Amino acid sequence: MREQSAVPLQAVLRAMSAIHCIHRNSISPSRAACADCGVLAWCAPAGLDPQEMDRVENLIRHRLPVKRNGYLYRTGAALESLHAIHTGSFKTTILDDDGREQVTGFHMPGELMGLDAIGAERHMCNAIALEDSIVCGIPFGGFERLVREIPRFQKHFHRLMSSEITRSQEIMLLLGSMHAEERLAVFLLNLSKQYAESNCSATQFSLRMTREDIGSHLGLTFETVSRALSSLQRERLIRVQNKDIEIKDLPGLKQFVGGYDVRHSRTKHVEFQAA
Repeated sequence: MREQSAVPLQAVLRAMSAIHCIHRNSISPSRAACADCGVLAWCAPAGLDPQEMDRVENLIRHRLPVKRNGYLYRTGAALESLHAIHTGSFKTTILDDDGREQVTGFHMPGELMGLDAIGAERHMCNAIALEDSIVCGIPFGGFERLVREIPRFQKHFHRLMSSEITRSQEIMLLLGSMHAEERLAVFLLNLSKQYAESNCSATQFSLRMTREDIGSHLGLTFETVSRALSSLQRERLIRVQNKDIEIKDLPGLKQFVGGYDVRHSRTKHVEFQAA
């Protein structure tokens, strides 16, 4: 793959890897009350009354398994449901003008997938499981009714969409002029933040995506990703062992990219849910 001079449209959007991580509120894959689910806060706003919560729970198709390398949805498929990731992880891909697969994002527990399909009512990318995963399906027709009929849910949805657009723009501006090591450092910092929010270690994690996928996501070649990892390791900022990453110097890694503040993550979602 040739090296790209500009970051792809959604490059590093929700820069997230997928590790097996035990959530404090994790439950069995069988059907269970939404109120007991550790990722509910990302699917619905806080403060719903019992009747509203019942409507949400009755709508959701709970705990749907997706095998590793299986498709959650494909490009061009009609939008039938949004999907909240309960466990596992996914990548989203498109085909570029040359017919090559371009990775547009990595997604981990707590994310609501399929939002990009709302305008055209068809999915604009493929969503592929990086490992055995479990999602909850939210039929879009019922979701639209909740948005229309429950003001708090409508506000939640509007802020969710706004957050995704804003983060995409901020990441584009941030990474547009960065060299390879800086892009990779930002990628790892965002992973660190996401893992911390998922009750996982912020400094030790295992990547589920390949080096090729990371390169496609960041607009870099496989070789450049490998060199950038080695460079950060030589600086004693990280330690790399196959797919295992340890951030040895988190403040130093931030300083490496100019004191980058890891704001491009689900923290925006947390803020509006607490409002």
